[in-house]
Amino acid sequence: MAGSDEVNRNECKTVVPLHTWVLISNFKVSYHMLRRPDGTFERDLAEYMDRRVPANPRPVEGVSSFDHVIDHSVGLEARIYRAVAGNAAAAAGNAAAAAEGAAALTLPILEFLGGAPSPEPLPVIIFFHGGSFAHSASSTTIYDNLCRQFVKLSKGVVVSVNYRRAPEHRYPCAYDDGWAALKWAQAQPFLRSGSDARLRVFLAGDSSGGNIAHHVAVRAAEEGIKIHGNILLNAMFGGVERTESERRLDGKYFVTLQDRDWYWKAYLPEDADRDHPACNPFGPNGRRLRGLPFAKSLIIVSGLDLTCDRQLGYAEGLREDGHDVKLVHREKATIGFYLLSNTDHYHEVMEEIAEFVRANLL
Repeated sequence: MAGSDEVNRNECKTVVPLHTWVLISNFKVSYHMLRRPDGTFERDLAEYMDRRVPANPRPVEGVSSFDHVIDHSVGLEARIYRAVAGNAAAAAGNAAAAAEGAAALTLPILEFLGGAPSPEPLPVIIFFHGGSFAHSASSTTIYDNLCRQFVKLSKGVVVSVNYRRAPEHRYPCAYDDGWAALKWAQAQPFLRSGSDARLRVFLAGDSSGGNIAHHVAVRAAEEGIKIHGNILLNAMFGGVERTESERRLDGKYFVTLQDRDWYWKAYLPEDADRDHPACNPFGPNGRRLRGLPFAKSLIIVSGLDLTCDRQLGYAEGLREDGHDVKLVHREKATIGFYLLSNTDHYHEVMEEIAEFVRANLL
């Protein structure tokens, strides 16, 4: 049962760094404004309030980005990030500064998109942003920053998918968009690498994005597409029966069960409950993955996330089905700790992600 707002705020402030508390608290306030009791959503206001940044083909700290339509039938876009070597970054910046205009920035993008496979193994991370299926975008500032960090630590390419959001686009739209992004990446020569010129792809996401990564990975396993690894940060799962952590942490660290229930109702089919396989993949209506060539998983769990028991149960379910799982359980971390570099949790988890990518690249 949730405690009083004042008690919960005071307890939260003793654990969470100030900048993180301000960031997540602001999200909580705005999210509450955007959710309507009838299950609809203030989309226009959400787009106005979401802090976003444009793609930047000029390299910043060795990373450039551009937006690209990957499925015209539904208007699906992705923001693509890539590492640019020091000399190349300086040359690109100088060329842009030489008043050659947009062409100076567009040409390297076109050359990249039309390029041949890299001779050296290159990781490609397909990333699905969080936001409980309803909020945020690939251009949201916090996710732009996170994807840039992924490029720096992996030395590869990140494809951040701007999937369709609920409640306007319910299940299975987000999964369909994730699958479309994987199939698109598979068809691009410039994303292949190594002596065998194949796609070395990882699926990653936080919150609802972690949920999407799981379901896309299952479909990939069913259809024989090799995924080199799944990276799930505070993945969003649920179920009808409440877990111990859901009861204990309800309302204490930013999130309430009422919040979570609203988002599931907005995303799932209208006649479904939270034991739908999208929400509860190993629940009474789900399916087990024993015998499937399911990818290795790096599962990051925050111990102060009210759904942490769900995530720990997911990791255990994968292990029971014979799959390789690296579990990183940060017992004193809250949701969103990986969005700001102001805790040991952030730095140590980024090292875990970098090592996971390196270890599973070949």
